[in-house]
Amino acid sequence: MAQDLKLYIGNRRYSSWSLRPWILMRTQDIPFECEVIPFEQTMGTAAYGGTARIREVSPTGQVPVLHHGDLVIPGSLAIIEYLAELYPQKPIWPDDLRERARARAIALEMLAGFGPLRSACGMNFGRPVAGKDLSEAVLADVRRIEEIFTDALERCDGPFLFGKSFGAADAMYAPVINRLHVYDLPRGEVTQAWMDAVMGLPAWRQWHKAALKEPWRIAAYEDL
Repeated sequence: MAQDLKLYIGNRRYSSWSLRPWILMRTQDIPFECEVIPFEQTMGTAAYGGTARIREVSPTGQVPVLHHGDLVIPGSLAIIEYLAELYPQKPIWPDDLRERARARAIALEMLAGFGPLRSACGMNFGRPVAGKDLSEAVLADVRRIEEIFTDALERCDGPFLFGKSFGAADAMYAPVINRLHVYDLPRGEVTQAWMDAVMGLPAWRQWHKAALKEPWRIAAYEDL
């Protein structure tokens, strides 16, 4: 069963959606194969329609996409939900019903929201740390993320959003770490403590190291 899992991802340097299921699978010790499909050299192609190889493996023309035998599952959150059902013994979502509902709610908020932050501060593991002029909308997104973190971490002992284990909610917010760090965005102690916990994970370090070794660059992403 598990040996049939194959995750297709985009460039580790840029693909925030790919990072989400990948880091969850690594931290939860879920065995899988992984194939990186580099984006083409235009933002439009990377975001809409992908490369020919992406279209071969993904019905949406986007990554990430998980293959499990003949089952094809595109989309970060859909993949995470499938993994939670495939491995019910693993702490992907909280055991408590109310906490699980909260975790799913903030995961969905990340899936659907934070457009200004995404547009202005794209994930880029190779970007030097440097600030930039930010709109009030971007700063509002950062404040909302800090509210989410503070609320979640006040309910548990941490270091992760719903307790001792890195779970689905942490995975959905993991790309925020890179954005907050490389764009030097304002953040409080609670947010920084969560960032430090995630950045201390072997899986995070593995992704970061691999991202820096990738030869591909996309000017539209590098200019953000």
